[in-house]
Amino acid sequence: MDPLPSPSAAQPRATMRDVAALAGVSLKTVSRVLNREPGVSPPTMERVQRAAAELDFQLNLGARSLRRADGRTATIGLILENVENPYSSALHRAVENVARERGVSVLAGSLDEDPDRERELVAAFSSRRVDGLIMMPTGTDHSYLLPERRAGTPMVFVDRAPGVINADVVVADNRVGARTGVAHLIAGGHRHIGFLGDLVRIPTAQERHAGYLDAMRDAGLPVSPRDTKHDAGTVDTAEAATAELLATDDPPTALFSAQNLVTYGVLKALRRLGLQHQVALVGFDDFLLADLLEPAVTVVAQDPHGIGQLAAEHLFRRRDGDTSPYTTEVVQSRLVMRGSGEIAPPLRS
Repeated sequence: MDPLPSPSAAQPRATMRDVAALAGVSLKTVSRVLNREPGVSPPTMERVQRAAAELDFQLNLGARSLRRADGRTATIGLILENVENPYSSALHRAVENVARERGVSVLAGSLDEDPDRERELVAAFSSRRVDGLIMMPTGTDHSYLLPERRAGTPMVFVDRAPGVINADVVVADNRVGARTGVAHLIAGGHRHIGFLGDLVRIPTAQERHAGYLDAMRDAGLPVSPRDTKHDAGTVDTAEAATAELLATDDPPTALFSAQNLVTYGVLKALRRLGLQHQVALVGFDDFLLADLLEPAVTVVAQDPHGIGQLAAEHLFRRRDGDTSPYTTEVVQSRLVMRGSGEIAPPLRS
């Protein structure tokens, strides 16, 4: 578990002079190696790289003239699953609004559920000496962030908690929200409800599936594996998965889609099959124009603006010296009834 259970005093970052001293070379040689310039022998290059790794040194790409007297760069890094996704873009805007009030710019990147890409983005932002990081993490081990924490970089996680380390986290009530959405379908008379979810390895996808199971079991309804489609996180895969669910001899009369891109795919399938007025649908995550479709889409709406604002406020408090224990804040979702989730099941003959 994280050896730093609570915020502590920052340790100074290693400098190029520290690397030069450890490697036993000149400052110019270190500069050449780290900037990948020619003129350094392979043994010397290896010695410098080994010293840099031992000191957790990262090259500062920010020009000294841009750094302020307090050592800050007036920038923060924001790492999201996909900045094109409406949920991520809304969260991004909320963070940006808070940062702008403090004269801080936001650098953002998409990790695409790729742990290697996450590390690349962290390294890129850290090399620019951002004043803090807000992350929507992927992967299961974030201990690689400990050098950044020791260097005093505050970080806050959104949407999901990090693996291995403790940190400030702001999340939605995924399990409760999903249970609420499925319970709404059950209250409308549905007894056979299909589930379509994102990548099963994603914690939020697991939590929303658990909420689906909670609602079904609370109502004493059977749950069949054939009614569940995991790993349907793109529009195309969700459309295909929906068609498979509805092509069975005993298809569900209602569907719960656990992410907005999944909902897009479900809607495409329902319209292609001419079933949009016959099969009830509740989606997790709201999206633009959901209220203008026919029927309009009933959703469990998260609050990405609230999540982003809270995360940014936490980050700036940490940046300004708050050393209180780490917290996890849960932002409530809400059921928005628009029509698709209120379609009644067919009458049994």
